[in-house]
Amino acid sequence: MNVRVRGIYATALTALFGDETVVQASPAIRERFDAEFPVAPAAAAIETTDDRQGVTLVGARGAVERARERLAGVSRDTLAWGDAAPQDAVFEGVVTETLGSGAVVDLGDAEGFLPYDAVDGYVETDDRVRVQVRRSEPPWLDRRPRLDADIEVSGALVRLVRGTANEAAGGAQLVDILPVDVPDGWVPRWGRDEEEASMDALGDALDAAADRADLFDVALADATGDDAPARLATPLATAHVWFGREGRFALDGKRRGVTATMPGHHRTKAATDAASAAVDFVEALTDPGPDGEFPFGVATRQFGPREGDRLRIEHGKPDGRLITLGQGAVTERDPDGEVRMEREMHPGGQYDALDVERRAGDVAVTKFVEGRWWYATVYRGDDGTRRGTYVNVCTPVEVFPDAVRYVDLHVDVVKGPDGDVRRVDDDELDAAVAAGNVSEPLAERARAVAAKLEEAL
Repeated sequence: MNVRVRGIYATALTALFGDETVVQASPAIRERFDAEFPVAPAAAAIETTDDRQGVTLVGARGAVERARERLAGVSRDTLAWGDAAPQDAVFEGVVTETLGSGAVVDLGDAEGFLPYDAVDGYVETDDRVRVQVRRSEPPWLDRRPRLDADIEVSGALVRLVRGTANEAAGGAQLVDILPVDVPDGWVPRWGRDEEEASMDALGDALDAAADRADLFDVALADATGDDAPARLATPLATAHVWFGREGRFALDGKRRGVTATMPGHHRTKAATDAASAAVDFVEALTDPGPDGEFPFGVATRQFGPREGDRLRIEHGKPDGRLITLGQGAVTERDPDGEVRMEREMHPGGQYDALDVERRAGDVAVTKFVEGRWWYATVYRGDDGTRRGTYVNVCTPVEVFPDAVRYVDLHVDVVKGPDGDVRRVDDDELDAAVAAGNVSEPLAERARAVAAKLEEAL
């Protein structure tokens, strides 16, 4: 299984897939490993997500499944999901809504976004459109995959687009000397690694792309458009992997076996682009060694959050969704990893599981501790009286400059205003395990944490 790796996790993942073949390695990776990596076709490409919280895998189904399994084994708080709208998939879609810059398209099991500049002519509600997924999105970002009306075969070494032979320029000359027949109506576009790849590698890449082009030709020729929305062709699989805090530190260990790596390397890089650049600078100056601690105080002092900042609570769900529970003001930040925040609550309804009315003037005081498997929120009335405590059990908390991140593990512990302590939502955790969204080791950890909290409260 050949894999191509890019992004802030590239060194660690190159080490992780060491017994496999990493191909098309960047110059930095080649230098860091002091090795020659082949410039060959990749069965799966692994790239860091835009928010740096994890990676997206795209490639042949078997390769993606094997890579996903390997990544899920990094830690118990590493979670992975398949994608109902994988990259390169072609759909017969139905326009359900038109927005300022594009249209929302119903794909059946998912929705996509079709920019107006990616389609010829106008689109209106209820129009049927044939589209291809140009870019998949991880579920926690809550963004629709980007669609395009043009059909192409993607690839790093070579991609095929619809056109005529004279559009290929220099690419046509290279095709002439390769023992591969490109399907009629398709033109190769060569990637940046073309000059470093062997002729055998280029031939293999073109051959694989031609097979996928044939698949598209057959699927689209048979499609009538009568059954929209419908999936017409799925040449590639796509999966998304989110690394929890333990996972990021496990990847630090992999990276440390190759090069100088500060404690909390991936945890810090996941915060902001500025933090990522600062980590590179620190590691270029000195080798921090494997026994140091993640410098939470330094990281938050430099990049935030600071007292007075606004902080979101980004509440991940085991099925991949992300829910923002609101935001509040940071009232206190401790260099040892503790952050307190306050939120003013809107009146109406009740607090979850507490059966206590939410009133005007209520304030929620929440304490987050970096790396802890739970956090507590105390609800107080405008006179300061405690109206209840809700303790959320989750994957280890990470306090980033503008948001607190974790994945909710369903089971929670609550303490009512009368002092009554209850454990809730065990059934939801059991259901998540049965659905395959939470592993049994992760569920056992959640149950153990909940049991200790129940005793402590």
